[in-house]
Amino acid sequence: MLKSGPVWALGAMSGTSLDGVDAAMVLTDGARILDFGDSAYRPYSDAERETIRAGLGLWEGDAVSAATEVVEAAHAEILAGFRPDVVGFHGQTLAHDPAGARTLQVGSGERLAAALGCPVVWDFRSEDVRQGGQGAPLAPFFHFACAHWAGEEMPLAFLNLGGVGNVTWVDPRHGAPEAPGAVLAFDTGPANAPINDLVRARLGLDRDEGGSLAASGAVDETVLNEFLTRDFFARVPPKSLDRNDFHAILQRVGHLADADACATLTGFAAASVAEGLRHFPAPVGKILATGGGRHNGAMMQMLAARCGVDVLPVEAVGLDGDMLEAQAFAFLAVRVARGMPTSCVSTTGVRAPVSGGRISG
Repeated sequence: MLKSGPVWALGAMSGTSLDGVDAAMVLTDGARILDFGDSAYRPYSDAERETIRAGLGLWEGDAVSAATEVVEAAHAEILAGFRPDVVGFHGQTLAHDPAGARTLQVGSGERLAAALGCPVVWDFRSEDVRQGGQGAPLAPFFHFACAHWAGEEMPLAFLNLGGVGNVTWVDPRHGAPEAPGAVLAFDTGPANAPINDLVRARLGLDRDEGGSLAASGAVDETVLNEFLTRDFFARVPPKSLDRNDFHAILQRVGHLADADACATLTGFAAASVAEGLRHFPAPVGKILATGGGRHNGAMMQMLAARCGVDVLPVEAVGLDGDMLEAQAFAFLAVRVARGMPTSCVSTTGVRAPVSGGRISG
């Protein structure tokens, strides 16, 4: 059991962009953010990244086991450098199928707790999916706390640009994130994943650094608009995606030159977000971007142009966009340990507020 009052929680996140493991400390009582602590990043090696990539989309088998070993070893290595009261361990998503009531994040919190010698909260998504939710996104309750920490008073949005894009609409005038009308969250569409896959296949690069390749190309609006007609964009949220749900767009830009193909994928990520704005309960004064995509200048410019509202990195309000998701799972770990909800109908579509996660150690 955790001691009462604020505790130092350590969150760890390995996202769908497959770059590495983020770890960050948060001082919280599960409702408020009191302080932010140290953070660290542990990149995956090329070999580790390929091992994880080989397990994507799979539910079992040797490739999944190999990916699990990489994920557990990398997390044990980076987390050993901290001394938290509790750890929030997200693991690595290999497959996500909420329609089939299943989701897979590999990595055992039980083994990690034994290695670290402290309690570990893990398997955050499964209970939500079991109770009819999408299992994603899970950061919205933390975004609500961030809005309060930053002193925001009117509706705004947090946009995470990872492998997949997801957005949280927040009305900070409410007292709790599970209150009706406080938050709405959903996946917007692909973000960095198709771009990363394209430049890796064509140029042997991990990413379009700074968006320079996209900035030198032209968006093929015909291809972009063709994909925007997919049912996903008209579907009322909450809703979520697997990393590869829009993988077909890579084949569709196959005839384009490198710069134009990259610009089209970047434009599609931005247009997907713009499509999502029509689902917001009320207009927002600004969108705060987090995740790797906020470093992509071309994507940020396209977002501002297509959304018609200020799109700013979260650093504009004093937050750390590189660590926000890791911090989110630190915050959520305390909520799980104290029996507080981590998702609700307006974030994942779950039937009733649920506290998802297992506790080991």
